[in-house]
Amino acid sequence: MTSAYPKSVATLVEQVRELAEREGTLPSRNRIIREFRVGARKATDALAQLAPTEPVDLDPDPPVSGSVNGHIPAAPGDETDHVSAIVAPGSERVRQVRSWPLVLLALPAFVAIWSGWVGLGGLTGFGTIHPLPGIADGVTLNTAITLPIGVETYAAYALNVWLAGHHLTARARRFAKWSALGALALGALGQVVFHVMTAAGVTAAPWPITTLVSCLPVVVLGCGAALRHLVAAGEAPAQAVV
Repeated sequence: MTSAYPKSVATLVEQVRELAEREGTLPSRNRIIREFRVGARKATDALAQLAPTEPVDLDPDPPVSGSVNGHIPAAPGDETDHVSAIVAPGSERVRQVRSWPLVLLALPAFVAIWSGWVGLGGLTGFGTIHPLPGIADGVTLNTAITLPIGVETYAAYALNVWLAGHHLTARARRFAKWSALGALALGALGQVVFHVMTAAGVTAAPWPITTLVSCLPVVVLGCGAALRHLVAAGEAPAQAVV
């Protein structure tokens, strides 16, 4: 009866040595796995100790019966070796990309974008309001902050859905792609308009610009709600996004 406890490498080395002496040749790794019911890693370690100066043939035999893609199921208690056999020898752990450079890049962009949108809001009629009249008259809110929060937050959200939503439908990713690019372009245009008008000494934006800017909160709300419904409605493998 085979022991329920995993076989140590030292014990395996002795057993393989006895087998090699009886047959006059060193057995292959697959032969050791079949004969002694061990994982591929232990079989390789045993061969390395018995023939350290010779290259070990890791797969000299064709796949045996009961194998899956050439891998032999591990013996009871030897799951660690089985997992190690699946991982390609010499493979390196993928290094995690650090996020602090992104934070460093985002800080100056946030300051510039925030000031540009708030300034443009001031030129187009956005300003200080009392959101709780009769309840807390001392509470005030500058509505110009709705522009950077709404437009730039939606651009980041849609960009994430487009680039990282591989499990979503093509329709959801396509909508996210074009709306993200549109939001980013609109944000850049807003910065240009504000700086141009400020440099020219304009104190109130023309009515076409005021009309466009005043509609942005509603547009952002509609796009955000639509994208959220698309994300929730269709989690399926996405096709190529056009």
